Amino acid sequence: MTIVLPFREPRLGQDYWIEDDILPNALEVAQRCIANSTWTLGSPWRPEPWPGMRAPHALLPEELCHVEECVTQRLGITALQPQSDSDMGISGHNHIQLCGGAEGVARPHVDSAAICDYAAVLYLHPNPPTPHAGTSFYRLHLPGEEPGGNVCPREYESLRDVPGMPGEMDPTLFQEILEVPYVFNRLLAYKSDLIHSATSYFGWSTELASKRMAVVFFWKVQQEKNL
Repeated sequence: MTIVLPFREPRLGQDYWIEDDILPNALEVAQRCIANSTWTLGSPWRPEPWPGMRAPHALLPEELCHVEECVTQRLGITALQPQSDSDMGISGHNHIQLCGGAEGVARPHVDSAAICDYAAVLYLHPNPPTPHAGTSFYRLHLPGEEPGGNVCPREYESLRDVPGMPGEMDPTLFQEILEVPYVFNRLLAYKSDLIHSATSYFGWSTELASKRMAVVFFWKVQQEKNL
């Protein structure tokens, strides 16, 4: 079966947005997140789609409000509705995620259309050993075929629902088309239907502070009610 995905060239300011130095207290936030005493483990320890470990409530309400104000201004929309715990189980919104180099690899995917229209990631490691650990965008490229699309059609919740797509996403079936470097205190927001992944992970010791650190966000566009 031929897999047909639309292709949309990712454009800065239209499909993805970058806000550098977004938090005035980013180092304080990073240190507070590292000090968490309770973490939920993902892969490779548990059968989860996300790698490493994470903890909720990364940003305080006023910090989160600042981020959302910046995002709504950049996107040109009125309001955002964050993913809640009732949406597809436990929410990953505003979670700090740590992942070491041996704990995860690039896994191209789209974020569930049921829970978000936009997603974002805030890079919080103050001294990343490489910039090549940010976020990459991909297109499907099957063996022996021309490069394909990079957008999950709106009628499907995820790539796995697209006819012909395998149940397990093989990373070798995708071609990187754009990389956004990992920069401390950089927020990257993007349309969640674009195929994307963390470019790579770093940190090879058991120290939490050595690992790739990022806060993740998931939002639906909040529809205005007719009066």
